[in-house]
Amino acid sequence: MKLPIVAIIGRPNVGKSTFMNRLSGEQTAIVHDEPGITRDRTYMPSFWRDREFLVVDTGGLVFNDDTEFLPLIRQQAMLALAEASAAIFVVNGQTGLCAADEEITEWLRQQPVPVLLAVNKCESPDQGLIQAAEFWSLGLGEPFPISAIHGSGTGELMDKLITYLPDTSNIEEVDEIKVAIIGRPNVGKSSLLNAFVGEERAIVSPISGTTRDAIDTIVEHDGQTYRIIDTAGIRKKKNVEYGAEFFSINRAFKAIRRSDVVLMVIDAIDGVTDQDQKLAGRIIEDGRACVIVVNKWDAVEKDSYTIYDHQKQVEQRLNFTEWADMIFVSAQSGQRVDKILDLVKPAAESHKRRVSTSVVNEVLEEAVRWHSPPVSRSGKQGKIYYGTQVSSGPPAIALFVNDATRFNDNYKRYIERQFREQLGFKGTPIRLFWRSKKVRDMESVGPGSNRATRV
Repeated sequence: MKLPIVAIIGRPNVGKSTFMNRLSGEQTAIVHDEPGITRDRTYMPSFWRDREFLVVDTGGLVFNDDTEFLPLIRQQAMLALAEASAAIFVVNGQTGLCAADEEITEWLRQQPVPVLLAVNKCESPDQGLIQAAEFWSLGLGEPFPISAIHGSGTGELMDKLITYLPDTSNIEEVDEIKVAIIGRPNVGKSSLLNAFVGEERAIVSPISGTTRDAIDTIVEHDGQTYRIIDTAGIRKKKNVEYGAEFFSINRAFKAIRRSDVVLMVIDAIDGVTDQDQKLAGRIIEDGRACVIVVNKWDAVEKDSYTIYDHQKQVEQRLNFTEWADMIFVSAQSGQRVDKILDLVKPAAESHKRRVSTSVVNEVLEEAVRWHSPPVSRSGKQGKIYYGTQVSSGPPAIALFVNDATRFNDNYKRYIERQFREQLGFKGTPIRLFWRSKKVRDMESVGPGSNRATRV
C-alpha cells in the first residue's frame, strides 16, 4: 500500500508553497513573492496524528490565460488531483474572494476528490473568522482560517483532513536509492525524468529555467525503489541574479547532498563545458556516487567511431571522474534510458559499502609488494603501517604512515587505484586520509592488540 496523497490547489501567490513547507516541516518548496514560482508537482512526506501521507504542491491555477507555462501548470494540477485522496484549496484571506477563486471552485466541483477550504494569511485569530466568512459563498463547506507562516489554525484543518485518509499504520518503510539529476539548463533533465516515469511528470520546455523546484518521484525498477530528484539547471554563478533562479540552484545543490547517486547530464551536442567540469567537481566535493549521462545522442550524426570519439572527449574533460560509469542516451526517444538505473544500483552499493580492516590491509600489503613507497630526497622511505575504513557514503579509508609528506601524488593515486581494482569501488569517489604516526607509537601495538597489523 502506498501513502495517500493530498494535493494543494489554488491561484498564484496565495501561499501554497508556504503551506506545504508547514505541513512537511521542511523549507523544501521555493517561496518567493512572484507569481509562477511553482510549476511542477512537488511531493513531500507529512503526517498528522496517526496518519502519514504525501503532500503535493502545484503551480498557481489561471484558467483565462494560455500564455507561457500556464496550460502545462493546469495539466500538472489535474494529474495531482487524479492521484489524490483529498485536496486542500488555498485562498487568500487578505485580498478576499475573487473571480479566479470562483473559477477554480467550479473546476474542483467536477473532480471526484473531497475538497477542504483553507483561507490563508489570517494572521489574527479574531480577524481571521471575519476574513474566512465570505468564502462560505463558494459552497465548499466550512472555510478554515489559517496562517501558513505561523501555523495558527492548521490543527483544525488537519483534524478534518485525516478523516478522508486511509489508515497507514501497516505501510512498511521502503529501502530506496536517492538519485539526483543534475546539469546545466536545457540538457534534458526533465525529459529524462519523464522517460523514467513514462508520463509528463515534469514540464519540459526549450525555455531555460523551466524547472525550479527539486521534484521527487518514486520509480520501481527490477524490484528496487528509486527516488528520482529532478532539479533546476545550474548556470554560472555570475549569471544568476537573486530571485527564483537563485533559490532553484540552492535547491539543486541540496538535492546533490541528499542523494546517494547523481546523474550528471551532459548535452552530446555541446560536449563537456567548463560549467560541467565545475558541477562534476561539486559532486565529488559532496562525496556523491555518479553516473555520467550523455543525452541527446539521437541528435548526433554518427559512424562506427563516433561513440568512441565522444567517450574519449568526455573522459579527457572529466578525467577526475574516471571512476564513474558513462552512458549515451536519448531521453526524447527513450534510447538506453532503461539501462541507466542498472548503473545506478551498483554505484549506490559501492557508495555505502564497508570493508573490514583485514581486507583493507590485504590490499595494502599486495600493493606495497608490487610497488614500494617512494624514497624522499633526504633518502628516507615512506612506510604504510596499516589502514582501516572509517566511514561510508562515500567510503573513507585512513592510512597510518610514518610520514605523509614522503608519499607523492603519483603513489597516492596508485594506492587509490589498487583499492578500486581489488575492492570494486565502482561509481563512487573514495577518500584516503594519510595520517603521520611516529614509529615508537606503532611499536606499542602488540600481538594481543585489537589494532590492525602492519603492512
